[in-house]
Formats: sequence, C-alpha cells, structure tokens
Amino acid sequence: MSKNTSEADVAFISALAELLNKNELTELSVKREYGEDDSLDVRVVKQATVVQMAPAPVVHAAPVAHAPAAAPAAAAAPVAHEDPAQHPGAVTSPMVGTCYLSPEPGASAFVTVGATVTEGQTVLIIEAMKTMNHIPAPKSGTVKRILVTDGHPVEYGAPLMIIE
Repeated sequence: MSKNTSEADVAFISALAELLNKNELTELSVKREYGEDDSLDVRVVKQATVVQMAPAPVVHAAPVAHAPAAAPAAAAAPVAHEDPAQHPGAVTSPMVGTCYLSPEPGASAFVTVGATVTEGQTVLIIEAMKTMNHIPAPKSGTVKRILVTDGHPVEYGAPLMIIE
C-alpha cells in the first residue's frame, strides 16, 4: 500500500470501479508504482447479488367433482413433454456462442417456420470468438420449429431447430 494516501488514489480507484461496471467485468487488479518501495495495489471485485426467493406457498384446493363427460376431453389433450434435443430432426449447436437467425441486423431470417430447406443450406449463424460460423441444414426438409431467439447465447449440443 502506498505510504501516502491522496485524492488522486481515491479518484484512481473510483475510475477502476467505473471501468469494472462499464465493461461488465467481475474483477480487476492493478499495481501502481510510485517509486522504490512505494506502490499501490488495488483489487476491485464485483460480487454477484444472490437473490433467494422464499418457496411458493402450497395451496391445497378442495376436491371438485367432475362430470363424466369432462374426462374424455382432458384425455384427448396432447402431451408436449418431449425433449426437442431427442427429436430425430433436431439441429443441435456444434459450439458455444451467440445465435443469429439472419445474416445481419435488420435483414430477413435465413429460414422461418414452414420453410423448405435443402441439405447444406445455411439455417443460422453462431458467433464464437468473433467468428461468424454458418450452420448448415443437416438434411433436406421443412422447418417445423425454431427453438432459439436471435442474439441469444447457445450451449454446445443445445437444440436450435427441428427439420422434418
């Protein structure tokens, strides 16, 4: 630590804190040399705020008698509990990155739901390490579902869309 604390050091530390927030960093370390045996070591750390939510209260409703005619209608409702990644037509992400559905901001999307695609056709882009990686359709078919949002991050192996 510096032998002499000054307003310049306080301003320097404040500037580091602003730099931390502005660039969305979590930690910053700097050593400022003033001369022989005189320096200022600064470590600015932003701690993540952990929000703990209380569990939702459990409400037990009184049993309600159902008419016999209501039971077949409830049984006819489709069950949508399937995992899109397990679908045989799933196009999965080959890398971690940011997903883009169009070639540039404001341009129309590469594909839309219901569009017919051919094998090898670009269906979206994943940006990884400042490189735009075109993701091709693994097979020809029709786009049934698009499972990602433009400009949002994707993980390796995450389902991107369904082509049947």
